[in-house]
Parts: sequence; structure tokens; C-alpha cells
Amino acid sequence: MTTERLTKLSSWLEEKEIDVAFLTSSENVFYLSGFLSDPHERLLGIGVFPDAEPFLICPGMEKEDAKKTGWPYEIIGYDDTVNPWEMVRTAILSRSANVHKTAVEKEHLNVERYEQLQKMLPNSTYVSVEERLRELRLVKDSHEVEKLREACALADYAIEVGVHEIKEGKTEMEILAAIEYALKKKGVLEMSFSTMVLTGKNAASPHGTPGNTRIQKGDFVLFDLGVIVDGYCSDITRTVAYHDISSEQEKIYQTVLNAQLEALKTVRPGVACSTVDLAARNVISDAGYGEFFPHRLGHGLGISVHEYPSITEKNSLVLKEGNVFTIEPGIYVPELAGVRIEDDLIVTSTGCEILTKYPKELQIIK
Repeated sequence: MTTERLTKLSSWLEEKEIDVAFLTSSENVFYLSGFLSDPHERLLGIGVFPDAEPFLICPGMEKEDAKKTGWPYEIIGYDDTVNPWEMVRTAILSRSANVHKTAVEKEHLNVERYEQLQKMLPNSTYVSVEERLRELRLVKDSHEVEKLREACALADYAIEVGVHEIKEGKTEMEILAAIEYALKKKGVLEMSFSTMVLTGKNAASPHGTPGNTRIQKGDFVLFDLGVIVDGYCSDITRTVAYHDISSEQEKIYQTVLNAQLEALKTVRPGVACSTVDLAARNVISDAGYGEFFPHRLGHGLGISVHEYPSITEKNSLVLKEGNVFTIEPGIYVPELAGVRIEDDLIVTSTGCEILTKYPKELQIIK
């Protein structure tokens, strides 16, 4: 799997006459090597060449973990008292004596590390490798889809736990804690992002912060969470009502649901991302809530919880079989209600398969 990905990147380097790609983001190192690590401030990197074997560099204390992944090429481990950039320089120049063009992740590489590369390879110019890696990561293989399915099943379970925890007077944080405790008992090490449980007026903030707000009758309760399984992320949002809600709150909910269902109908290979976004956005606008839907319809999903494609009304990128992304329309009316419904899906040859299964018809919890 990783060998095929490396071969595709090496072929691109040869085509573009690039001497080396040096990648330092944990996500892309994992994608190309199978080694998943968060080295914090320490250097983690992978060097890929058009016509030489790649290498992996990591903190020495993680070298044995890297070996266990089955990476068949050189692994360079270093301790905290040495300069790893000298090791990188040696590894690159032993494979490519004259480096004139280097591919890097321009969106990820910080200034300090860029200056280290310039000192190390003073005769090189630098180009971006991100677009090529996005193209590779856009289409998921069967192994990736299997991991995404597992992550989505756990996300469904987390929503189920959260809904069962709803009770008048309970705080957002109490419910959040119950969800994450239940997941820990299932063996989940990490969430895709900070779990959100928002109730009442708080739900009207698309990226609100959970706190000690207590659930009251007539509130919506919004859950937004995701689970990581072997490096792959899920992302689900469900909104439920606690006791009776107003007719306008119900209208908002049904509008969001209808918008999501309309968008799902459009998904298939050959359709532009913009078409999918507008299918949902038009439903919300026609219902009079256009100004209260302030974000894109969805985003790609995989090793990162936010990756390509971006499902916006301006993105003309055409969907392909194997693309995985979210569809998550929302309406957020201050002081009244916040509703979002989000599913993860994969594009199939004839349409799409929804990977998150928790019911999304309006639930009124009593």
C-alpha cells in the first residue's frame, strides 16, 4: 500500500524534474510510510526521490515503533542532543548529490524549518508538493475505507450514548464526559477534535464551546464529535430536542434535514462540489434562513478531520469514486435555535454510501 503511494509520488517528482520531496507533517508521513506519530516539537520527516530509495527520520525513542510498521527502507533515529538536520542533509545528498529543486509542504513548513532547509540545500529552489498529495489522498483505498467505517460506527455509538444521557439539569460537560468515558471503555484513544455538546442558545454557535450550561425543556441539544481509528477520522453531528419545541424550531430542524437529503441525492461521480453545496444551500435560502447558514456544506475526511475536497458553492472540482467527505448543513438563529445534521459518506460508482448511520429524523427526548 505505502509502496504504491511512494511510487506515484516518485513518478511525479521525475515528471516535474524535482530532486527530492521532504515532508514533515505527521499526516503525510503516515500516509506514505504507515508510521503514525505526533513528535510534538521534534522533527519527523520523510525524504522521497525520483530514482532512489526513500528514508524516514524520527526521534530515536520512536525508531522501534517505526520499524514495527513494516517500513522497509532506512530509518534514521536521533536523540535530543544532536542536530537532526545534519542527518537529513547527509541522507539527501547521499541519494541526490546535486539538489536544485525541492518539494515541501508550504502550508505546513514553518519559517525556522524552511531556513534549516535553505542552509542545508543552499542551491535549491522550493516548490509545493501539497496539491499532488491532495490528489493522492482524495481517493480512498479499501484499507482506508475499512478504517473509516470503524471510526464512523464508533461515532454512531457515541451519539447514542449522548442522547441517552440527556436529562433536565444535566450540564453539557457532564454529557460530554459520559460520551468520552464510554468510548475509552471501547478502546478509543483519541477523538478527531474536541467533542461538542451544546444546548439551548449555545447550539446557535457553529463552533461553540461546551461548558456548565444545563439542559432545559424546549432546548435543542447538538452533538458534534468524531473518533480516530488507526489514524482515520470520523465526524458526525446530530441535534435532538428535549421535550416540546416551538413550531419555528421544528421548521428549522426540518429545513436542515431536507437540505441534507437534497444534497445527498446529488452525490455521484462527475458532479461538481459546488452542485452538492448549492442543493442544500438553496433549500435553506428558499425557507428564509440563508443568512443563518454561514459555512461550507462539508469537507473531506480521512487522516485529517478536515481535508480535501472542500464542498463549497464555488468549488468546481468534480467528484470521483472513492472520495470521502461530510455533508453538514446548519441553521443558527441567535437566541432561538441551532441545528446541524452531519453525515460522512463515500462516493460510489452510482451515487454514495452514508457511513454514519445514527437516525436523523427529529427526536424529541422526554
